[in-house]
Amino acid sequence: MIVITVIDDNRGMMFNNRRQSQDCILQEQILALVGDGKLWMNQYTYGQFLDCESGAIAVDDAFLEKAGAGEYCFVENILMASYEEHIEKIVLFRWNRKYPADFYFDIELEGSGWRMTEVGEFSGFSHKKIIKEIYVHE
Repeated sequence: MIVITVIDDNRGMMFNNRRQSQDCILQEQILALVGDGKLWMNQYTYGQFLDCESGAIAVDDAFLEKAGAGEYCFVENILMASYEEHIEKIVLFRWNRKYPADFYFDIELEGSGWRMTEVGEFSGFSHKKIIKEIYVHE
């Protein structure tokens, strides 16, 4: 599976059981990245895609168990370290800010077999700069 997630500068993902932020341009970027593929997510994450018309979205709270090789999973509120052996690639979007957080990205990328293969940035709707990093496991 290919994991997509969004973090702040401190690796934070959520605060008080809510996503730190969201951005409609980021949602468009994610759907473009997936293309004709499948984008798995849980019901919580689907809440930010309700206005999107895409046949790519599959909603299931057990999506990390159901996603197959090459399928995308957008993860916001699940710890991923226990799924790491099944992850082929990580697409990490960074808000380029520090938000309050109490839930953090739990996969150690540096020095643990993950290698960054791509980095870029774009302007979002609510964020001037969103950084996109792609990692593959060696």
